Amino acid sequence: WACCGVAMANATANETALLVDLTAQIAAFTAKMDTFKADKNESMDTIWMLLASALVFFMHAGFSLLEAGSVRKKNAQNILAKNLLVVTMGFLCWYFFGYGLALGAADSPGRFAGAANFAMTDFTG
Repeated sequence: WACCGVAMANATANETALLVDLTAQIAAFTAKMDTFKADKNESMDTIWMLLASALVFFMHAGFSLLEAGSVRKKNAQNILAKNLLVVTMGFLCWYFFGYGLALGAADSPGRFAGAANFAMTDFTG
């Protein structure tokens, strides 16, 4: 029976090695899944921001058409120019102030508004 004891010891050592290897593989898979979830969440945030901004631009176009249809023909060009000015000023205000307030990294995560990246300075993505 001595030979059976040696065989059982070798089998136990092999099983232990396989268990350690399996544990390492599970840990690596878990790390990959965490990275995947973070990337997916960031992608979904980006898609939502693009969709929301496209909806806002279409909303402005709709308001322009509504206002142009509500005034006399001679005033339609003036209304459309004012609406274009509103969109342009909104974009510039967001570029210079809004991004930094909304998404700028702050020193303290508990702050209400961001304190960096105004006019997208030091913006790396």
